[in-house]
Amino acid sequence: MGDTRSTCKEVTPVASPTTIVLFHSAFGLRPAVHAAAERLRAAGHEVHVPDLYDGRTTDTVEEGMLIKDEIGKEELLRRAITAVAPLSDRGLVYAGFSLGGSIAQNLALGDEKARGLLLLHGTSDLAEDAAVDELPVQLHVADPDPFEPHDWLNAWYLRMQRAGADVEVYRYAGAGHLFTDPELADYDKEAAEAAWKVALGFLDDLG
Repeated sequence: MGDTRSTCKEVTPVASPTTIVLFHSAFGLRPAVHAAAERLRAAGHEVHVPDLYDGRTTDTVEEGMLIKDEIGKEELLRRAITAVAPLSDRGLVYAGFSLGGSIAQNLALGDEKARGLLLLHGTSDLAEDAAVDELPVQLHVADPDPFEPHDWLNAWYLRMQRAGADVEVYRYAGAGHLFTDPELADYDKEAAEAAWKVALGFLDDLG
């Protein structure tokens, strides 16, 4: 585990693009998600951004959680699975922001063809029998993060390793929870750019 502020590298467009499914946070499919998808496309990847909220977005955590609870966890997962089903034979990289990271993790751990898992600001619990074959996983998270406390992250890291994942965790001191979204108070430009450089390198390696 480490802080990326001094360990970033420049990334060039990949020769062998990956197909990425990028899931939005509890705020919905906001402009920042589309901007992130464009950043990934500019690096040579094919990117899909499912809308699990059917067009609803919000500017507050409270309203976002209300929408999430109204739809329900099982329905959100059903919608996510439906969105990726036509693409899954390609060997997907699953990615997501906060809530979307939780959904991405659940799908990646259940997909034996998954090529990688990129988590931004969020994780999910693991089933006791979760098992993968050296799945590359990278997590970027604020330090501290009220939604991803240290004790939880340490336990999550160990459980992911036991499940067979190849895990990297990058923590960003002083950043807000959703520090990659320029339209939110959480935004931290330095942390966001550092995270994207490392994430693009991760995807480059997968390609």
